[in-house]
Amino acid sequence: MSQKLPINIRDLLRQRTVEGERIEYKAGWNPDAVIRTLCAFANDFENLGGGYVVIGQDCDADGRPVFPPVGLPDKQLDKIQRELLAHCQLIQPPYFPVLSLEVVEGRKLIVLQAPGGQTRPYKAPEAVTAGKKTWRYYIRRYSSTVEAKGDTERELLSLAAKVPFDDRFNQFACVDDLSQPLMQGFLEEVGSSLAADAPGLSVEALGRQMNVAGGPTESPWPKHVGLLFFNEMPERFFPGVQIDVVWFPEGAGGDRFDEKIFKGPLARMTREALGYIQRNYLHETVIKHPDRAEATRVWNFPYAAIEEAVVNAVYHRSYEEREPIEVRISHDELVVVSFPGPDRSIRMEDLKAGRAVSRRYRNRRIGEFLKELEMTEGRSTGIPKILKEMAANGSPAPLFETDDERLSFVIRLPRHPLALLPVVGTGEVTGEVTGEVTGEVERLLRAVVGEMSRQEIQTALGLKGADHFRKAYLNPALAMQVIEMTLPDKPRSSKQRYRLTAVGRQWLKA
Repeated sequence: MSQKLPINIRDLLRQRTVEGERIEYKAGWNPDAVIRTLCAFANDFENLGGGYVVIGQDCDADGRPVFPPVGLPDKQLDKIQRELLAHCQLIQPPYFPVLSLEVVEGRKLIVLQAPGGQTRPYKAPEAVTAGKKTWRYYIRRYSSTVEAKGDTERELLSLAAKVPFDDRFNQFACVDDLSQPLMQGFLEEVGSSLAADAPGLSVEALGRQMNVAGGPTESPWPKHVGLLFFNEMPERFFPGVQIDVVWFPEGAGGDRFDEKIFKGPLARMTREALGYIQRNYLHETVIKHPDRAEATRVWNFPYAAIEEAVVNAVYHRSYEEREPIEVRISHDELVVVSFPGPDRSIRMEDLKAGRAVSRRYRNRRIGEFLKELEMTEGRSTGIPKILKEMAANGSPAPLFETDDERLSFVIRLPRHPLALLPVVGTGEVTGEVTGEVTGEVERLLRAVVGEMSRQEIQTALGLKGADHFRKAYLNPALAMQVIEMTLPDKPRSSKQRYRLTAVGRQWLKA
């Protein structure tokens, strides 16, 4: 149960790094008083970042610590920890502080670090040892723990909205788990003015400004959304954060399948998975007509619909569950599976008709970042766009499925009935590379995954000089038509992105 204290114990006891109103000294083990104080710190009514309870340390009438500490006998340490664990479960909802065993001037202390809770308000029994318990709300008033009454109680209850999972602190990680280069790259990509100041800021300061870190000054924590977007291996903290792309050449019931797993920061993982699907499993069929010059062009699965389905899964899945997002591809359909299902406020009949509007968002902060990266529009537009893109391609209508318990969500995209069945990996592409593929152009082709900005491609190539990158890499590739701009009518747009053309994809396969 014991962990290391994140700050110096002597500085804490002498109130050098933490204000006195955030520290409660207890000469001995008094479970009733300790649980009430833990409840008050958890409620964090003044948003100070919680506080500390030091057991085994006495104080004077002014609340200043008295040295040497009283200390706790060795035989009491295990007993106090067992009772504390049991009593903390009586707090509603259950709340558990971080416990540390410390030795000061040869005396043993128990220090409880109690950060502001993520599911406030909390209430605790007036007396945890009483047979008939009465629960009360407690808050801190200056350096005292008091019961919240009247207007104060009503104000505390107004804080009852549960903090979404992605906006909660991860108390098992530290701010150094946030990657400053990833945060810097994000700011540059979205054109934030903070990008210019970012190199001069510490990881903690930058994380606080981007609201992906917070907590008390002496013990800051990253938020879940920060670890998901700005850590190279978010699966360390959230098992199951990955996208599995599975190809069934003989259909879902066949014995053969190929699987590729994508991990990493949320935005990069999503783009890499989409780029892989686009390069390997999307096929355009050209149908010529004898009575007119214009040919009919159809895709087996329209990319824009797949993009919406996958990004929708990344946005709305639960990161508390260990199930990955799965994209299952066969000749007949492309299926995106995520967990759990849509919110119960959404009726399935509205979902199928493209009229669904969620009243509650599971991952608001993730949605904000995806919107900044222009990977989603938010506002419940994903499903209508899938319907629109499938109709524009002439494909059968997509199917949306869930179960009665809303445990999973399935989006099925049927293949266009006129699309030919490609042999994956050997499909022919009309057109050829014009000009010599230099070593620089080849490197660029192998670096482009999905749609990438100029800065992202340059960073992937490890190049610093923008002029050299444009002259030797980007411009020759555009001229040879092996890559293309996503906004050809706005070549100088700051939102411009680049992707491989069919010719470029075919050259890589060859």
